[in-house]
Amino acid sequence: MKKEIILFDLDGMLTDPVEGITKSVQYALGHYGICEEDLLKLTPFIGPPLRDSFMKYYGFSKAQADEAVWVYREYFAEKGIFENREIPGIRKMLETLAAAGRKLYVATSKPEIYARQILAHFQMDSYFLFIGGADMGETRVRKGDVIRYVLEEAGFLKGDPKEASSWNGISPESVVMAGDREHDILGAKENGIHSVGFLMGYGSREELLKAGADRIAEDAEEMTRILLENWGD
Repeated sequence: MKKEIILFDLDGMLTDPVEGITKSVQYALGHYGICEEDLLKLTPFIGPPLRDSFMKYYGFSKAQADEAVWVYREYFAEKGIFENREIPGIRKMLETLAAAGRKLYVATSKPEIYARQILAHFQMDSYFLFIGGADMGETRVRKGDVIRYVLEEAGFLKGDPKEASSWNGISPESVVMAGDREHDILGAKENGIHSVGFLMGYGSREELLKAGADRIAEDAEEMTRILLENWGD
């Protein structure tokens, strides 16, 4: 079956935000007296919900982590948002998929308002029928929740994604999620759709396979081929 409906992660899939995210995390840690000069140590923050990462890597309580997210945003909203670059081959991929009639969406754990600004900055927003992300209050930040939100906003899903009757005029077999981290893969599984792991981002092949990715793409060219294939043939 063709994958007619394609959801993309943003960070590490469409753009490389390493500079902006790591500098924003560095700024937030400094608020707590933590001096982290090596930005490479902060790359694990790319992809997962920020609150979870502050708790996992620096032992913050939930309250501290929630506050740290807001401090992070002070830097990110002013500078970090555009300390970003387009991943090689992505624009051609989007052009090819759109020309083939695929319906393209974004499902990111980044706040939706930032995702829209970033994609507009790179002039990629016009490729997508809907750009969905987290809310600023962090109540919708888990990747599974964001994917479900995008599918609901697009009119494809109403109710439990594991129930066939919840899908509106489409089969979940026609939907796929593409991203570079385990959260993308696990979120896809949670919603009963297939997934493709992307190795030009920040997740390893091992991470993506362990999470259960259905396919793995080394680069944008291979991702394009996979997304245009008839799966199951």
